[in-house]
Amino acid sequence: MSEVQTQPGEARYRIAVDTGGTFTDVVVGSNSGDMAVGKALTTYDRVFTGFEASVRRAAESVGWSGDDVLRNADVIVYGTTHATNAVLTGKVAKTALLTTDGFADTLLLREGGRRDAFDSKAAYPPPYIPRHLTFQITERISSEGDILVALDEEQVREVLGSFKEQGIEAVAVSFLWSIINDAHEKRVAELIQEILPGVPYTLSNAANPTIREYRRSSAASIDASLKPLMADHLGKLRSDLQKYGFAGDLLVVTSEGAVLDVADVLDRPVLLLNSGPSMAPLVGAAAAPDHDTVVVCDMGGTTFDVSLVENGVVRHTREAWLGEPFVGHLTGLSSVAVSSIGAGGGSIAWIDGGGLLRVGPQSARSTPGPAAYGRGGEEPTVTDACVALGYLDTEGFEGGFTLNREAAIKAIDTRIAGPLKMDTLQAAQAILDVSANHMATAIRQSALEQGVDPRGALIVAGGGAGAMVAAIIGRLLEAETVLIPATAGVLAAYGAHRAPIATEFLSPLHNDTRSFDAGSASRAVEDLTGKAEVFIKRFDGVGEAPKVTYFVDARYPGQAWDLRVYLDAAPDTSGDAAGIIERAFHEEHDRRNGTHDPDSRVEIITWGVRVEIPRSEHTKSESELSRTAEIHRTDSIVFGGEPFSTQRYRGVTLAPRDKVVGPAVIDQPTTTIVVPPEWDATLDERSNIYLTRKEA
Repeated sequence: MSEVQTQPGEARYRIAVDTGGTFTDVVVGSNSGDMAVGKALTTYDRVFTGFEASVRRAAESVGWSGDDVLRNADVIVYGTTHATNAVLTGKVAKTALLTTDGFADTLLLREGGRRDAFDSKAAYPPPYIPRHLTFQITERISSEGDILVALDEEQVREVLGSFKEQGIEAVAVSFLWSIINDAHEKRVAELIQEILPGVPYTLSNAANPTIREYRRSSAASIDASLKPLMADHLGKLRSDLQKYGFAGDLLVVTSEGAVLDVADVLDRPVLLLNSGPSMAPLVGAAAAPDHDTVVVCDMGGTTFDVSLVENGVVRHTREAWLGEPFVGHLTGLSSVAVSSIGAGGGSIAWIDGGGLLRVGPQSARSTPGPAAYGRGGEEPTVTDACVALGYLDTEGFEGGFTLNREAAIKAIDTRIAGPLKMDTLQAAQAILDVSANHMATAIRQSALEQGVDPRGALIVAGGGAGAMVAAIIGRLLEAETVLIPATAGVLAAYGAHRAPIATEFLSPLHNDTRSFDAGSASRAVEDLTGKAEVFIKRFDGVGEAPKVTYFVDARYPGQAWDLRVYLDAAPDTSGDAAGIIERAFHEEHDRRNGTHDPDSRVEIITWGVRVEIPRSEHTKSESELSRTAEIHRTDSIVFGGEPFSTQRYRGVTLAPRDKVVGPAVIDQPTTTIVVPPEWDATLDERSNIYLTRKEA
């Protein structure tokens, strides 16, 4: 980590940024414990433009200088959807795949599943790397690590020599059983450096050292294809920051719900997939630490993300598909379990061929944006509906511009109200209702698939648009209470502000609890411990005491898939490690699947360790502040199709333990909290807002 020279008494800052599809959100914290938040439209041509605008808005809101904040920042934590969007749209580097002879169709066949089990005629979608750019190499290593067929180096040289003419920009290498013996992959790496100097490459054993061939190959292919793109993207950001005098540490949000140094991410950009949505659950976990189950909803301008927190622990998965399951792409790497649908504030309302109102998944994004933004958008969106209903304050909108209510009404009238023979407010209410039902369905599906009844869970709502519809979603889910964090408008950015520096190390080594090989297990644990210690030493002094957690990926014999089982301590391979792992697996299998087999042995597929270094944070107690609630206007606002005289509160004037009786609207700097007539709002000691149904 870099050393920043600090002058006595000089204010220092920590910046966290989340670059979304519509808005770029920032949270700025100072070493005095003060905090500021800001929001500006995302700029796609150069991400720093929107980032800088957000920082300036945040700084100016509390009387700081934007230049000083950027120049005196010790740490910038950057979260982005750039890598995910590039993979989904195919805008990545032209990449070649070298694979073992006979295994050229690994990326095509994937893992063999299909969405409709009865559709036997469904065609395989195209592989991530086209078949004509997949090259079969003569070599073979056995599952025991023995070299059965030597690497044909002349063939490799010939193949690599043709890449310059073909315009290949990156290379992925995935050989069979390289997780046991990676000699051939390493030799190909040496040849790439010799023949194609400067061309980025990825070895499958480095991308994802897993026994599963498709996941290794997919992770390596995606990682290699992202290296030129992310080197350019992050390189420009770092260059722009340095021009402002930034000399601190640039950390990047990963899909694991953590952050890593930018150099680590450039070496392994596959970790950036789904990184943006991974941050919101951290805020949900912190806001409601005493609840057994928390459903976290993050509604931005483009998407609506759902994740689960159980007993304060964010749920992770290795089944996060990019695109639809079985036909999209899968890396098999651990990531925060997030379900996303196209239902953000910028989701476009439209009428299908049957005359039915639809909302999303298409989004107006930041360019041209909803019609109300006045930037050329003509399609009606959820945001336009909220403007027409009176939810959003057109004069006090904190996006850096004034909302145009007339443009929003015109878009709704032209595209929805007119064709459906409805008046404007009926159409606007219908748009909001359809969108809210989509979101409620997404929550039910995500929760029930993971064995959780959302009716018994606490709903935590955030994102720039989430607080507007939080009560509606709560009603649809039969919830009595919905929690809106104090930083709801910049939920993911605040999650990045709190995120630990963390990573995982894996050692794919088969073992069996009934015929336990203590020697190989000991070597695996020692290797993992050594890697964890090196990682901790790199970040010595930049955070709190590190947390090291060991785990295994295991299964019952004959099972197709394994479960990740976390252990209380490092496995004592000379003691009862096998028994401890077996009992822990039975317990986890029963918790996740409702059944277990206590008489069965357990197969260990992978050994692993997760290292977390929590970041220290200076905060001021909200209870120390004295405020007087300020009602800045009374508007006529439509709820459920009926207008109500509604008071608008300035959120910054509300103090802990204040109560707001619905109907009301609380205007925050980065979001708008709508309190319908049947709900009340109460602030807790940390200024989190609880919406509670009156009949409850």
